[in-house]
Amino acid sequence: MKFSKVLHAIDLHACGEPGRVIVGGVTDVPGDTMYEKMCFLEREGDDLRKRMLREPRGYPAANCNLVLPSRNPAAAAGFVILEQVEYPLMSGSNTICVVTALIETGMVPSTEPKTELTLETPAGLVTVVADVIDGKVTGVTFENVPAFAVHLDREIDVPELGKVTVDVAWGGMFYVIADAERLGLSLLPDRAGEIARAGEMIKAAAREQLPCAHPENPDVNGVTICVMTGSPSVPGATAKNAVVVSTGQLDWDRPATWTGVLDRSPCGTGTCARMAALHAKGELGLNEDFHHEGILGTIFTGRLVSECKIGDRRAVVPTIRGQAWVTGMAQYVVDPGDPFPNGFTVGDIWGDAMDKPLAH
Repeated sequence: MKFSKVLHAIDLHACGEPGRVIVGGVTDVPGDTMYEKMCFLEREGDDLRKRMLREPRGYPAANCNLVLPSRNPAAAAGFVILEQVEYPLMSGSNTICVVTALIETGMVPSTEPKTELTLETPAGLVTVVADVIDGKVTGVTFENVPAFAVHLDREIDVPELGKVTVDVAWGGMFYVIADAERLGLSLLPDRAGEIARAGEMIKAAAREQLPCAHPENPDVNGVTICVMTGSPSVPGATAKNAVVVSTGQLDWDRPATWTGVLDRSPCGTGTCARMAALHAKGELGLNEDFHHEGILGTIFTGRLVSECKIGDRRAVVPTIRGQAWVTGMAQYVVDPGDPFPNGFTVGDIWGDAMDKPLAH
């Protein structure tokens, strides 16, 4: 049997969120930076994202990362993040999965008890400290790109929900942040469907009513993801959240098709965005641990370590700490006779997630 497009991958989860890491089968992608490589994949190589995230190789909550060589001499490696409706510039849970995969497979040299390295993401360089014991990564702390608030305490009109007060902040993606409890929602796994649907409606409304663009890259614009906040439920947590990730574009004429899934982790970039908004309101200072609980009760620990400026915006530099676990190793192939070489989606679990333009 002859197979084509053989990919070697490590499957992991970071505090619950799946993060497949492709470590072989794609030698490189055109571009001088990870951002340029990301743009090439979006333009010319989107079949890879579809193949790895759709059925039968993926499912709505799946994420994937493509490890690539970096031309930046400061970086040990680079990676591009592949998600269901966008190529995010940065992702916390995916970064933790990539670091864990690179160290535990020996693709990058490690030292115990701590390994320091720098990775290149489409958002820029990210410095990492990994705790390593007997070859196992027991914790990953990374310094994220600067985070900043764009809109604070703004009221938007949301279909079915009415007027909702939200913040919008950048943490690696543009997040709209809303209080779930004010909407009568509890952040519990068995309420995930309600949370996801409300988050999708809030995201779409914020995208239309609260424009935003990155000061250093205006091509990166618009809210693409939603943080629903609530009170903590596990000892030691500062706050709780559920991040709603889209699986398809919204069709306002068919609200039953609005689809999203919850990030299974506490969400690294979402935590950074929330910390930036809280700091802008004077509710979170520098060098304070922010223990952010996710929908499964797991925790990422965030901290704002300094202030800076991004363009004309006041920003903060956040760190995130979490852990990932390897769940499997696999080779993914395409059979020449497969009628679905790039996978498929079906409306029972994907909703309106067929071929649509990517979010940005």
